[in-house]
Amino acid sequence: MSDVTGATITIDGKQFDLSALSEEARSQITNLQVVDQRIAEAQQTLAILQTARAAYARALQGALPAQEQQAETISAE
Repeated sequence: MSDVTGATITIDGKQFDLSALSEEARSQITNLQVVDQRIAEAQQTLAILQTARAAYARALQGALPAQEQQAETISAE
């Protein structure tokens, strides 16, 4: 945010001129933007992991013996 001349930001429905904000306020805005980006990345990673988990669960179901076959194996012992 090096060039803030004429730039505005809306916070809680109120518009602010960035050049009128303190350095601390601009720094906190930058921090929020970074955190929002990290949250978006984490949500994307979570979606990928949930998809992978579902695929592994389906693969496990395919690797398990059928329920009837498993019951016969237990009965034969």
